[in-house]
Amino acid sequence: MESFLFYIFGGIAVASALLVVTRRNAVGSAIFLILCFFCLGVLYLLLQAHFVAVIQVLVYAGAIMVLFLFVIMLLNLSQIEFGRIRNLALKVLGAALGVVLLINILGAINRPQLSEGVPLSEGFGGTAQVGMLLFSKYLIPFEVASVLLLAAIVGAIILARREF
Repeated sequence: MESFLFYIFGGIAVASALLVVTRRNAVGSAIFLILCFFCLGVLYLLLQAHFVAVIQVLVYAGAIMVLFLFVIMLLNLSQIEFGRIRNLALKVLGAALGVVLLINILGAINRPQLSEGVPLSEGFGGTAQVGMLLFSKYLIPFEVASVLLLAAIVGAIILARREF
C-alpha cells in the first residue's frame, strides 16, 4: 500500500512541478507549486517523518506560498511582461534537457536491484533530531536562507513601490 501511495503522490508531485514551469500565468504556477508542496508533505509522511511533513505543509504550502502570491499580486505581473520564447536555440536546448531527464528516469526505473537502505534511527524526523541538526550542523545554511528570503521581500517591495 505504501508503494502505491508513493507512486501516486510522487507522480502528482512531478506532474505539478512540470505544470509550475510550463504555465504562463504566475498565479496558476503558484497554485501548482502549492499542490507540489502538499504531495511532498505526503511523501514525508510515508517516510515516517511526521514533523518534517507538518513543517512542509505549514511553512512552504502555507507561509511561503502566501508570500509568493502576495509578491505576484503586488507586482501585478501580466502575461505580456513574460512574453513568449522566440529563440529556437532555447527551445531546442529545453527539449534536449527533457530527453536527458527522461533517459535518466527510465534508467532509474529499470535498475535491476535496489538495496533495502539504512534502517532509520530512533526519533527520525522528530522535533528533537531536526532541531539538533538545524541549530548545529545546518545553522549557517539556515541563516543564509533566511537572509536571502528577507532580501527577496525587500526587493519585491522596492520593485512594487510606486512614486506618487
